[in-house]
Amino acid sequence: MNLANLGLSGLNAAQNRLQTAGHNINNAATDGFNRQSVLVQTAGATSTGVGYIGRGVQAVTVQRSYDGFLARQLVNAQSNGAALVSYGNEISQVNNLFADRTVGITPALQKFFDGVQAVATAPADSAARQELLGRASSLVSQINDANAFLDSQRSNINTQITTTVTQINSYVERVRDLNNQITTARATSSNHEPNDLLDQRDQLVSELSQLVDVKVLEQNGNFNLTVGNGQVLLGGDTVFPLVAQPSAADPSRTVISYTAVGSGGKKLTVEMSESSIKGGTLGGLITYRRDSLDAVQNSLGRLAAGLATAVNGIHATGEDLNGVPGGAFFALRPITPIPGAKNAGSAVIGVEFQDVNQLSGQDYRIEYDGANYIATSIPNGTITALKPNADGKATLDGLTFDLSAGAAAQGDSWLVQPTRAAAGGLSLAINDPAKIAAAGVDTGTANGDVALALAKLQTDKVLGNGTMSLNEAYSQIVNKVGVQTQQNATAAKAQAALIQQNFAAQQAVSGVNLDEEYVNLTRYTEQYSAAARLIEVSSNLFDTLLGLRT
Repeated sequence: MNLANLGLSGLNAAQNRLQTAGHNINNAATDGFNRQSVLVQTAGATSTGVGYIGRGVQAVTVQRSYDGFLARQLVNAQSNGAALVSYGNEISQVNNLFADRTVGITPALQKFFDGVQAVATAPADSAARQELLGRASSLVSQINDANAFLDSQRSNINTQITTTVTQINSYVERVRDLNNQITTARATSSNHEPNDLLDQRDQLVSELSQLVDVKVLEQNGNFNLTVGNGQVLLGGDTVFPLVAQPSAADPSRTVISYTAVGSGGKKLTVEMSESSIKGGTLGGLITYRRDSLDAVQNSLGRLAAGLATAVNGIHATGEDLNGVPGGAFFALRPITPIPGAKNAGSAVIGVEFQDVNQLSGQDYRIEYDGANYIATSIPNGTITALKPNADGKATLDGLTFDLSAGAAAQGDSWLVQPTRAAAGGLSLAINDPAKIAAAGVDTGTANGDVALALAKLQTDKVLGNGTMSLNEAYSQIVNKVGVQTQQNATAAKAQAALIQQNFAAQQAVSGVNLDEEYVNLTRYTEQYSAAARLIEVSSNLFDTLLGLRT
């Protein structure tokens, strides 16, 4: 090989290196970009009488600095971090609502019982009676407003879930498109790796994982994606989109379904278990709704039911200013079981509060197995067979289930949320101060025995199987939300630190170091100049040879 060809091989290698270094510099701030480098090797040598004379250098391929283990660690950390952030965004709102002890339900409860005490002290005082009704109305409004906020947040979560699912499906389709581009690129470039396309695909998976935890299975250079317990999102060239739809058990609740192929190749949607959806924004939203929002709203409803039932029970034993027996002081909306969408029988289940002191704050799924009604508590999962008496009624956890109406078919089910709507359905049953039954029966209008008994409810253990007063029940809600908020904040902080550590480890391998690239530019420029000098020397030698012939 002559000097010109040697110089040309050096020029080509230096040019490839300069272009790659420039590409690295330009993409130093590009998310998901992995530093690239040119792999070169000797072009071999030619055997001569004086030994093997080298033929120069040749570029083999361009490779990216990529460590799959470090990349997966970072993606997993980011997915968990996104879940904690979305959970924290929601629970912090509830914490702000309940934590303020100067406004809201806590002071409203105190003022209500102060008003009851004032009536007990002066039973015939119309001003005290009017003040009590005003404070009772304010308490009802505070409980209603808190529940309305939780309902609004529940609706907002439904919207967020729907939006997030749309984003997830869009990402999956883009990953599929990149799979195809990568396959085509490999086929048209003698199996050289299309590094930039690979980076783009990895970045898409990283961003997708911040929406929901996905598992990647690489097969023949293509990414297959699964979610949950192995439900396929992308298999080969086929996308199986997620679907956000109303729950079959509770139409007000947006749930996630995956797409499956049924008989005849028909695509079906199958509702996923909420516990299987983890990681990312979607996992955080669903975890918050399942573990926090449901529990908080049920507990608030239990407080409302306890307040109404306890006050009404004592109020009914007294007489008002007109000597009329006391009626209900507060009113509650009836409990409405939600029948399953596929129920085939005619049975209608009725549910009423039997003893609020025994209420668990759980929801229940009632199923008819062909012979018995089976109750499964949600989320505890405790299974209990309901045993109706001669009237067709059965009791469980302070509730009475009327199973006498209609005939159930095997497989019929109902969702019972006894306290979910109680706080929103609480109202004041009287609006006339004279109808407050403060006196004992036949004791006269100056008697305040019943009002005194009502005042004792402030400290009586009327909830939690005799373990909590009304104030303590509300404090338990506040404390639980506060603890969950703090736990999430601590976990999010630790996760953010872990993300930074994983990112630093990944960037140490794959990131672009601008100082290093600047040094490389100098080195490759010098290599280019030296190779050009070889060509110049070759040209001079050739001119000298031509001159000798003349």
